Amino acid sequence: MIGEAIKPSVAWIMLIAAGLIDVAWALTMKLSQGYTKPGWTAASIVALIAFVWLLGRALTALPVGSAYAVWTGIGAAGTVLIGSILFGESITPLRLGGVALIVAGIVVLRSAPG
Repeated sequence: MIGEAIKPSVAWIMLIAAGLIDVAWALTMKLSQGYTKPGWTAASIVALIAFVWLLGRALTALPVGSAYAVWTGIGAAGTVLIGSILFGESITPLRLGGVALIVAGIVVLRSAPG
């Protein structure tokens, strides 16, 4: 698979996976407590490598502007939700509205031609 062209449909799957792994990366960074916990630090580095590789592969078939916005949107929205579930971070109607806008933007970017 390295070096060969990928189909846009596969690239979108890789991009979504990269966004979800980005959420895991943020979570493992938090759990590493400033990179003082070796196990969580290692998990964070593995997640970082995984999402950067997937994002890079997806960018071979997708427009960089849309792909980057979708990737960061998935990471941002997912991290807000995970932070509220696992760490009790506040989840107000305004924050939920912000997440909804991010998700709406992702849908629009995914649906847009080109």
